[in-house]
Amino acid sequence: MLHQKTLYQFAKKAVHVIGLIFFCANILHAQQIDILLKGGHVIDPKNKIDEQMDVAIANGKILQVAKDIAAKNAKQLIDVHGLYVTPGIIDMHVHVFNGTDVDAYIANGLTSLPPDGFTFRAGVTTVVDAGSSGWRNFRQFKKQTIDKAQTRVLAFLNIVGNGMVGRFEEQDTTDMNPQQTAYMIKKLFPGIIVGIKAAHYWGDFMQVDRAVAAGKLADVPVMVDFGEHQPPNSIEALFMQHLRPGDIFTHAFSYGPTVRETIVDSNSKVKPFVFAAQKRGIVFDVGHGGGAFSWRQAAPAAQQGFWPNTISTDLHAESMNGGMKDMSNVMSKFLALGMSLQEVILRSTWNPANVIKRPDLGNLSIGADADVAVFNLRKGDFGFPDVRKTKLKGTQKLEAELTIRAGKIVWDLNGISAPAWEEELQKSK
Repeated sequence: MLHQKTLYQFAKKAVHVIGLIFFCANILHAQQIDILLKGGHVIDPKNKIDEQMDVAIANGKILQVAKDIAAKNAKQLIDVHGLYVTPGIIDMHVHVFNGTDVDAYIANGLTSLPPDGFTFRAGVTTVVDAGSSGWRNFRQFKKQTIDKAQTRVLAFLNIVGNGMVGRFEEQDTTDMNPQQTAYMIKKLFPGIIVGIKAAHYWGDFMQVDRAVAAGKLADVPVMVDFGEHQPPNSIEALFMQHLRPGDIFTHAFSYGPTVRETIVDSNSKVKPFVFAAQKRGIVFDVGHGGGAFSWRQAAPAAQQGFWPNTISTDLHAESMNGGMKDMSNVMSKFLALGMSLQEVILRSTWNPANVIKRPDLGNLSIGADADVAVFNLRKGDFGFPDVRKTKLKGTQKLEAELTIRAGKIVWDLNGISAPAWEEELQKSK
C-alpha cells in the first residue's frame, strides 16, 4: 500500500510539473512579440551563442533567443540576415558630464559630451563615465545627464571631490577623501556608481592609494589613468604593489614615455611583468581618447599575444573627430590587429559588465533588458589612424545598422526597421 501511495504521489507531481511546462510553453508561444530580429548571426559571449538565431523582444526585455521563432505573433519583424546581432555595447570609459561651465575642463564642461548623440550610432547602449565628477558634484551630473539620457549612464566617481574641473584642482590632496567617496557609492548610489577613478596626478602613488582605500570601503574597482609624472612612475609597482586584482589600468596602449611608462619597451617587446599583472587580475582597458592609443604600442603587443581585457573609447569632444571616432571604429581596430570578431564582442560586452560588477548587462539572457546592437561587418580597404596620425590598414569594419535600447529602436542607419513609403501610402488610401 505504501509503495502504491508513493507511486501515486510521484505520478501526481509529475503530471503537475508537465502541465506547468506546457502552460509556460503556451504562454510563451501566445505572448505578443514587440520586435522579432530574424535570421541574424547572434554573438552572445555570456551564453556561448555564436550562430544564426532569431531574437524576440517583448515589454522591453529579451523574450527568446532561438532558431526559427514563429513570426505570426510579432508586431514588428526585422530581417537581419547577413548581419551580426550582439548585446548592446558597453563603452567603459567616456566623459559625458556635459555642461556650460566655460572655465571647467570635463566636469560640467564643454569637453564632455551629451551621450545620446554619440552612443547609439555605434551600437552602444551603456556608457561608464570615467571620473568626470567626484562626490561634491555627482548629484549635479546625475540630475542633468544620467536622469535625462536614453543611454544607460553609469559612473566611476573621481577620488577628487570636485572631479575633473581642471588639472590644478586634480592635484588637491585635501580633496581626495576615501570615506566621503565610498559613502556616496555604497549608501547613496550603488549600482549607478560602479567604481572609482584616479587620474592626471603629478605626484607619487598617493592619489592611487586613496582611490584604492575608497574602493576597499565601497567594494568597487578602481580605474587608473597613470600619466603625467616626470619622471614616469613605475607601472610595475602600480600593478604589483598598489592595485588589486579587478582594478583597471586604462590607456593601456598610450605612448608618452617622458610622462608615462609604456607597456611595450623601446625594442618593441611587451615587458614581462605586464603579462604577469594581467594574470594577477589587473584589467587592461583601451581608453583610446585623443592622445592615448598608438600603433607602436598596440601592434607589437598584439603580435606577442597581449590583448586588452576591455575595449573603450575615452569619448570626449577632443577625441571624437581624431583617430578614435566612435566605439565601432575602435572595435574595428582590433579586428585589424587580428582579434576575432567574437573576442572583440566579448571585450565590448560581457567583459566590461563583469569588471563593473553589473552581470545583468552585456548579454541576451531571457529577461534581460533588451539592449541589442546589430552590426554590418563591411569588407573593403580601410585605414585606421591612431592618435599620432600613423595608420594601420584593415579589411573589415564594423558599422552599426540598428541599435535597440530597452526594447525601443534608437538607431536605424538604413531604415531596416521601416516599411517602404509606397506601402504606407497604399495603406492610407
